Amino acid sequence: MFSYQLYSSRNFPPLAKTLEMVAATGYRAVEGFGGLYADQAGLTDISAGLRANDLKMPSGHFGLAQVEDTPDWAITVAKTLGMQQVIVPWIHPDERPTTGKGWHDLGVRLQKAGQPIRDAGLRFGWHNHDFEFVKTADGVMPQTALFEGGPDLAWEMDVAWVIRGGADPLAWIAEHGHRIIAAHLKDIAPAGENAAVDGWADLGHGTVDWAAILPALRDIGVTNFVMEHDNPADHARFARRSLASAQDL
Repeated sequence: MFSYQLYSSRNFPPLAKTLEMVAATGYRAVEGFGGLYADQAGLTDISAGLRANDLKMPSGHFGLAQVEDTPDWAITVAKTLGMQQVIVPWIHPDERPTTGKGWHDLGVRLQKAGQPIRDAGLRFGWHNHDFEFVKTADGVMPQTALFEGGPDLAWEMDVAWVIRGGADPLAWIAEHGHRIIAAHLKDIAPAGENAAVDGWADLGHGTVDWAAILPALRDIGVTNFVMEHDNPADHARFARRSLASAQDL
């Protein structure tokens, strides 16, 4: 199933028009992010928008505070919107660990935060960026330490960010495939190109070897593939071209 991360369209309001665009493009699912359901009004709006456009939301991003401080609300959101996967996507640079022990402790923290989510019958995981693949000063790979601290932590693998971190996504799929429950599909422009959109590209129009990576993800049972572009100049074009490319793989 190809889904669409609504964060890609945060600079193209209103949400109702984005949902219409996504559905008209041919997506049957979307992935939410924390700001969309920060309160009851937001939850009501997104729920109505999904119904109006016959869209599902199998996964959603939640800030760490949302799951740590208000787990009941996170569960309510997930159950209301039909999610099976609750994902923490980010930690602010000021809160980011700088040592191997710090990353291990963050894994412990996530393990604890995810327990109510798992007890509710949902999957709970982490979405990576590039910084998890840059070794700390004491020589530890953050992503490895994070997993060691969180033995039950699932993983939504953002493949392009893995590559930007200098790591080999196929090697990580081979070693940690048992954790991967979803994958973000985005592409990286050739060096020096697309600077205005932070060097990203529409899926299939960049340098990521999706012809090898997508089958590898399918082989380990991943079915939730989420299109994302962190800063598209034209979100409708990104949605359209990316879906067309993915369907050809």
